[in-house]
Amino acid sequence: MNMLGAVLAGGRASRFGSDKALARLNGQTLLGHAVTALAIQCERVVVVGREMADIASTPDYPGPGMGPLGGIAGSLRYAREHGFACVLTCGVDAPGLPENLRNMLAPAPAYLASQPVIGCWPVEALEAVEAILAGDGKHSMRALAQACGARAVEGEVPANINTRADLAALQGD
Repeated sequence: MNMLGAVLAGGRASRFGSDKALARLNGQTLLGHAVTALAIQCERVVVVGREMADIASTPDYPGPGMGPLGGIAGSLRYAREHGFACVLTCGVDAPGLPENLRNMLAPAPAYLASQPVIGCWPVEALEAVEAILAGDGKHSMRALAQACGARAVEGEVPANINTRADLAALQGD
């Protein structure tokens, strides 16, 4: 299946205190870790929510400040425009993605139960995410999962870096 990898990198990182995507873990930026992990499993990788000079990027949709759903909507729109069937998503703050993530989450739609931002979404899920973003209800990953019938998959849990202490704890692993 023709799959796009999407690194959601448009967050404000308020708990982290600076640009999380550019923070370094064992010599590589968190953004670099995410792009590398998805590039092994996907035909193309795009960074969502920020402009990048050396990699394809696309904005959050309908605009910044919409949280992970805005990033997923942006990535699904990009996938539809470029002929991809599915999008494998992760946050910039989740180093250590399983090498078999694509297979774990097949068939789409599916997500890691412990971190629903890490998921595999068919392009057809765009309609559901846009409806959630346009509505008055809760704008959550779990709302998207429910709306498109996504499966929660148990499995290897990557790190989730929210604070500088989380990053420091992983240095040297």
